[in-house]
Amino acid sequence: MPSAVVIAAAVRAGDVRAVDVVAECLGRIVAAEPALCAFAEVWAEDALRWAADVDRRVAAGEPLPLAGVPIGVKGRSGLRAAPARALVAAGCVPVGATSVPGRGTPWQTWGLGAGGRTVNPWRPDRTPGGSSAGSAAAVAAGLVPMATGTDGAGSVRIPAAWCGVLGLKITNGRLPTADRTGLAAPGVLTRYAADAAAYWHCVRGEDPQRAEPFTAPPTTALGQDGSPPGENLSGQDGSPPGEKTLRDRDASPPGENTLPGEDTSRAESNPPADSTLP
Repeated sequence: MPSAVVIAAAVRAGDVRAVDVVAECLGRIVAAEPALCAFAEVWAEDALRWAADVDRRVAAGEPLPLAGVPIGVKGRSGLRAAPARALVAAGCVPVGATSVPGRGTPWQTWGLGAGGRTVNPWRPDRTPGGSSAGSAAAVAAGLVPMATGTDGAGSVRIPAAWCGVLGLKITNGRLPTADRTGLAAPGVLTRYAADAAAYWHCVRGEDPQRAEPFTAPPTTALGQDGSPPGENLSGQDGSPPGEKTLRDRDASPPGENTLPGEDTSRAESNPPADSTLP
């Protein structure tokens, strides 16, 4: 998985289409998820529609700083968060909701994905940390270059450390948060410092139309010389599923009226840490 800023530069330049980037991302998720369980939901059909909309916006000359970058969002209600909406406005394409600890699960340890307990991509017998477990695992395994998180007592920093990726917790009070205690703050997990910087530039209130493109990071992840962790989790080929063309359909940006995968009959499995622990 290239870095977010490299992907965005290629999409803006017309070297690659957002739909192809997202299709490749979805192929990796399909290959890894049976073992990794980093996602509670995957929004494949919606993501391809949104990617097609990004391609139309780029073709129309709209300057999108993060055009075509696939992202994971923390939890099933993650698209409601202000930072996630800012990333979408900058051209990111949400591909799914990452796992968080379920009810009765220690918040520091395991996330619960659609297929079961989230594992650490480096060693499946080890915990990825929490509560942004799925976001850290998905980024560490190279499924997405960027995933959102929230942090009240280490919920971004702990899984980032345990999965060997970069975790950024925004200073409390700098961005809107749904946490009434004021303890939890938005954050992001990436593999490159430049991608974390790109996230911050997009969510801190800058006009995406005026934001400048970001400088590309090195071609290999920090401290990593070989293949990304999780590459052999499933023993399947994670190549893109051949989505070279996509029927032109009307695509609504995510989160405008309804959220993909939203089920009002189910209570969100929000970890207790972000709202109750100091």
